[in-house]
Amino acid sequence: MALDVTVADIAGMIDHAILKPELTRDQVDTDLDLAARYRIFSVCVRPSDVAHAVARLDGSGVAVGTVIGFPHGTTSTQAKVAEAEQALADGASELDMVLNIGRLRSGLLDDVRDDIAAVVAAAQGKVVKVIFETAYLSDDEIVAACRATADAGADFVKTSTGFAGGGATIEHVTLMRASSPEHVQVKASGGVRSLDTLLEMKALGVTRFGTSATATILDELGSRLAGAEASTTEDASSY
Repeated sequence: MALDVTVADIAGMIDHAILKPELTRDQVDTDLDLAARYRIFSVCVRPSDVAHAVARLDGSGVAVGTVIGFPHGTTSTQAKVAEAEQALADGASELDMVLNIGRLRSGLLDDVRDDIAAVVAAAQGKVVKVIFETAYLSDDEIVAACRATADAGADFVKTSTGFAGGGATIEHVTLMRASSPEHVQVKASGGVRSLDTLLEMKALGVTRFGTSATATILDELGSRLAGAEASTTEDASSY
């Protein structure tokens, strides 16, 4: 596969996930330092880690995001708003919220839209990404979720939390891109662990990736680019 991207290009599309409940502060710090070293776009941390992450990454250029209503999406709208307000107070610049999956599957689309819209309003212009948990949804439900997200004024549709069965698939990101207006971006998350998967989804219109395999992906890209450069140099020296 010919590569027309740089490591910086791909790093600028990654939200490094630091969300496992069992992570210690030392483990969180190791991942925060990795994010700074690779100069990725952002980290997505647990809500209680936001203030610490903002302080540790100060001056690194790495943004800090967090999750709302995570991972089930079933907390009340009022609780999601309170989480959003606290996250912003702690310094978060992006919010990844889980929509109310049960209400979506019940066809209560006005409720789903209003739940998202309340978080969008609380975000005060900060980026809001809406997590669908596509493994639980039919294609028709994914399309309905895309429409609710756009109507509510959110910025991204996102596949998964990474805590349910399955994760981002080619079929689902293709459907989400086709079912969302151009200004609503697509984030693939859950199971994005290889460079080839990322590049294939990027070609389909995905503009952000949630992954904990950041080092693996970026190191692989660096190696491939170095190999391509060496091959070009060898070809040129043969003339």
